[in-house]
Amino acid sequence: MQSKTVGHRNHHGSLKAYFQNNWQLYLMLLVPIAFVIVFKYAAYPGLRIAFMNYKPAKGYAGSAWVGFETFEKIFRDKDFLRALKNSLVFNFLDLLVGFPVPIILALLLNELRFQRYKKLSQTILYLPHFLSWVIIASVALNLFKPETGLVNILLRNAGAIDKGIPFLTEKWHWAVTYLLIGVWQNMGWGSIIYLAAITGISMDLYEAATIDGAGRLRKIWNVTLPCIRGTMVTLLIMNLGRVMGSNFERLDSFGNVQVKDFQYQLAIYIYEKGLSGGNFSRATAVGLFQSLVGLILVLTSDRVSKALGEDGLL
Repeated sequence: MQSKTVGHRNHHGSLKAYFQNNWQLYLMLLVPIAFVIVFKYAAYPGLRIAFMNYKPAKGYAGSAWVGFETFEKIFRDKDFLRALKNSLVFNFLDLLVGFPVPIILALLLNELRFQRYKKLSQTILYLPHFLSWVIIASVALNLFKPETGLVNILLRNAGAIDKGIPFLTEKWHWAVTYLLIGVWQNMGWGSIIYLAAITGISMDLYEAATIDGAGRLRKIWNVTLPCIRGTMVTLLIMNLGRVMGSNFERLDSFGNVQVKDFQYQLAIYIYEKGLSGGNFSRATAVGLFQSLVGLILVLTSDRVSKALGEDGLL
């Protein structure tokens, strides 16, 4: 009995000493925790706006409760259906094109042996993630102008084309350019997680593969990729949860009248039909719909991955 009491005191003392030595870290942690609570969880009561004819001047108490009437109006709206179709198509294409690129990039960076060149490459590849879409779009518009853009000038001088390509002023060319710029902006940042996963692979596996006569490509295929498969599945599940979303800043920066058919996605719809007109009920209803579909996709893909023998996300 006495030994238990002494052990409890020692544990309590070590815990107290630990907090005394590391209280600054927990104090710093309060800032992101407060951010998540305020901007993620504290906003939940406001979701009832989707079921009300909400008027800011009247507040929650004075606004009429309309149930699912707002959702019915949305699902009958042709503009919503067009925005939904565009969002799904472009987000799935983003996933299809953009998901493998960070994996390939991480594998290439991991194979670099000259450390200074490796660090320089990583810095250059990570930088686009920190640029706003306004900056990226302004640079892209100058680079891809049909007549005076640098890309078209180089292609004409090389004899590859006779006439300037309308990369950002014709909807089909815009769609390809829009997707590829998105991949370029995200690929460096996305490779960080895969590089971290690759770093955690035991060197014994590579040494065993070397003894068996495996070259670089064979090591990547038989050692690296199987070891980071869990990370790949987790990130794929998380990305599936975003296929209903859309980035207003990205769409607005690259938007113009000629590409309206493809540019009109849910973020544009929420702004034009909801926020700009003061129809907060419609904007909230569409946002809630996006979140619910994203949640269903995440839960479904998680169950499928577990059925296939993976750890899943939850």
